[in-house]
Amino acid sequence: MILDNFLLRALLGGLGVAAVAGPFGVFMVWRRLAYFGDTLAHSALLGIALGFLLHLDPTLAVIAVCQLLALLLFLLQRQRELASDTLLGILAHSSLALGLVALAFLQDVRIDLMAYLFGDILAVTRADLAWIFGGGLLAVTALATVWRPLLAITVHEDLARVDGVAVDFVQWLYTALLALVVAVMMKIVGVVLVTALLIIPAAAARRLARSPEAMAAFASLIGALAVGGGLTASLYWDTPTGPSIVVAATLLFILSRAIPRGFSRG
Repeated sequence: MILDNFLLRALLGGLGVAAVAGPFGVFMVWRRLAYFGDTLAHSALLGIALGFLLHLDPTLAVIAVCQLLALLLFLLQRQRELASDTLLGILAHSSLALGLVALAFLQDVRIDLMAYLFGDILAVTRADLAWIFGGGLLAVTALATVWRPLLAITVHEDLARVDGVAVDFVQWLYTALLALVVAVMMKIVGVVLVTALLIIPAAAARRLARSPEAMAAFASLIGALAVGGGLTASLYWDTPTGPSIVVAATLLFILSRAIPRGFSRG
């Protein structure tokens, strides 16, 4: 079977993640949610630990924990006592610490923390591909249905509310979908690097695009190029694959900065 080739599975998994990360990443850039994605990624380690402790599928456990954290963040951000970045800092480090403490109770299970922190794209299985393309298609389809109202909220939340947009529902839905994407991506690029693949391609696409939709498409394309470049570098120079993908994305971002600012305005 052609999918028995681990490099092909890694490439398919990486391209699937890049395609999904593009449209979600542009909203993270526009809405300044980079730290939010980082917080969700930190909570994923807690999901892994709980999955082993409760004998649950690790992917399902990660998705459940990310969804609970996303809901908690959504509710806490409605209060005005603490700023959002303070709440994100508390939840990010608390969930990461809880995950590490929970892992200490696993006496009979040895977990490669480096694989979860930095990912292991070369270990992607057929089941992972099913999660990436199934979960990714669900997330992108749902995002497409709220693209316009979410864009209106991003431009001017109060005006969108006056125009009848269900602001709270749309914001919660985007948060829940982003949690799903982060949970699925963690297997590919790891807890530490998951935010980078969401943010860097989207930031690089900013100078290339003339519309929000074009920026999402460029972000996916740049993410795909980063996956191809990182896998190639890892293959020929024996470098760690996850970090190599992020380095490739960073180089593409630097190249994008060389493009004159007026290019995107036509």
